[in-house]
Amino acid sequence: MVSRFSRLDPFFRIVACFLVVSLVFPCSLSAAKKKGYSVSARAAIFSNSTEVKRYYGKNVHTRVLPASTTKVMTALLVLERLPLDKVVTVSKQATYPQPSKIYAKPGEKFKVRDLLYALLLKSANDASVVLAEAVAGSEQKFVKMMNARAKKMGAEHTRFANSNGLPTKKAKQYTTPYDMYLIFRAVIKHDFFLQVIKTKYKTISSTAGRKIKLKSHNKMLFFDWKQRLFGKTGYTKAAKACFVGYLMKGKSVCIIAIFGCTRRWDDIKHIVSRYGGIAL
Repeated sequence: MVSRFSRLDPFFRIVACFLVVSLVFPCSLSAAKKKGYSVSARAAIFSNSTEVKRYYGKNVHTRVLPASTTKVMTALLVLERLPLDKVVTVSKQATYPQPSKIYAKPGEKFKVRDLLYALLLKSANDASVVLAEAVAGSEQKFVKMMNARAKKMGAEHTRFANSNGLPTKKAKQYTTPYDMYLIFRAVIKHDFFLQVIKTKYKTISSTAGRKIKLKSHNKMLFFDWKQRLFGKTGYTKAAKACFVGYLMKGKSVCIIAIFGCTRRWDDIKHIVSRYGGIAL
């Protein structure tokens, strides 16, 4: 005797079987997907800086392209060497870098504090050169200072080639998750840096009154998460997506540095919640 089920069209039999399985095991597919998440980052580190405890590591000493996380070191040197209210002048050379930029014009003048907002929110490559020249006289001299400062703090496997992380054929540039962790740990000692990276929007102006509206590239400031992460993004085609930043776990500062991502925000959320035990 042939059952009604066997007489059904093959397609409908498949659909019927799927419905039966989903009713019996309603959470099996979603749970498997969650448990099977694979971090897309080439290299990453997540550590409790206060307690000196590492929660997660993947190729922490592997060389990676820093992209715009380079600007964290640029900001550190600027904060160590220039007054925030100092007025600096844009050179012709500083207008050459490719976007992202504020399209600074030769001869324009800005306060250092405003250029730091442009550097860290909009990731302005021209602002980085203006600041580098203000500190050292030229970007080339500034890069030497960057590399010396990195070595001094123990970032032995880092080499910068410019002040902004843009691709270059003239010299190699690289860092590691661990080295960027050290650099970021140093810069967050500056209150103004913390103030800037917590900012979503900012309008800056030249001394002549040209206003420039900025919006942070850190999308986590705009996510509806239980807790926000503050830091600096980076991206180039070769480097892929990067990020270095921090969040609080109780009274502890926890720093994450992640490079070579195809799913940057998902990677960060997974690492922070699963390995750090911090609900996002």
